[in-house]
Amino acid sequence: MLKTDRYRDKTTIGALLRRIDDKRRDLGSSFRIMEVCGTHTMTIHRSGLQPMLLDAGIEMISGPGCPVCITPAEFHEAAISLLSGREGLILATFGDMTRVPTRLGSLRRTVPARDSVMEIIYSPDETLALARRYPDKDVVFFGVGFETTIPAIAMTAKTAHDQKVRNFSILSALWVIPPPLRAILESGEANISGFLYPGHVSAIIGVKPYAFVAREFGIPGAIAGFEPADILLGIISILDQIQAGEPGVANVYARAVRPEGNRVALSLMDSVLKPTDACWRGLGVIPASGLALRDRYDRQNAEVEFDLKIEPRPSDLPGCRCGEVLRGILAPPDCPLFGKACSPESPQGPCMVSFEGACLVHLRYRMRP
Repeated sequence: MLKTDRYRDKTTIGALLRRIDDKRRDLGSSFRIMEVCGTHTMTIHRSGLQPMLLDAGIEMISGPGCPVCITPAEFHEAAISLLSGREGLILATFGDMTRVPTRLGSLRRTVPARDSVMEIIYSPDETLALARRYPDKDVVFFGVGFETTIPAIAMTAKTAHDQKVRNFSILSALWVIPPPLRAILESGEANISGFLYPGHVSAIIGVKPYAFVAREFGIPGAIAGFEPADILLGIISILDQIQAGEPGVANVYARAVRPEGNRVALSLMDSVLKPTDACWRGLGVIPASGLALRDRYDRQNAEVEFDLKIEPRPSDLPGCRCGEVLRGILAPPDCPLFGKACSPESPQGPCMVSFEGACLVHLRYRMRP
């Protein structure tokens, strides 16, 4: 049996679901658990866990764990303006970012300025290769991500700086996960019994950054991996904490997450980036929830290099309710546009674009038995 197979074994899954149902019955209540990460959302729906958990009295709700989804439209519009308004420029970004709709259209449908082009890349390293291959062009990497991908983006900026690659810069939209959890809890909008914390983010930041959720709000949580059994073990841990009256942060993904996180990655991030207040789609400006390049990396900062003015403003398409989905107060099927005016072929918001977007996941797997 492959290592991952045991986390998908039907007998194991059935036993874990029965254990959840028994615990929930003992507690005499139903529970709403927010899966912070879009990959968890994908697993829950793709594997068919969602209806089985509902039958066991557990409602899973999506959170702000999709970087494409939470990046506000003004960043996309800045990238569109660069591509359409500046000659001799290469704009490189990840594929999902090219399809996000704004009032200026999407990157994919933007007509580039003369001698400019958009490139879809899979790794930040590819953007440096483009800059070296085309030294007569400005290469801008539209880099978006959470703590999982931020170290690679930071390393790219550092390499460009150290090697004096002067035609390379980053339009960065970098976010850190713990602060929006505080914002969601302080708003009081969503009734949350527990948090399923993202495994890959936690592999970088460790356990401690989530401790405030239990300490200040009395809400339990568990760091979980991305196989069906991982998620169920996380839910069981949350129910155990509720039953014991001892909320905390359990690590049920110890095979990948160390309590202290990845110290090398954290040190790299700290040397290249600095905390900054950041605007999240649907959540507004959250203190110290983003990361920006430090001043010594101004040459690698596209906002500085091209004098970009990126300011929060209402620029979503009319009727889009992605913001409420990301706050956990609206299920995607409850949006009037869902599956009608808003579809993967004609998305009205980023939650229907990203592979990990809650709306796309719900639509793709809603008929799955």
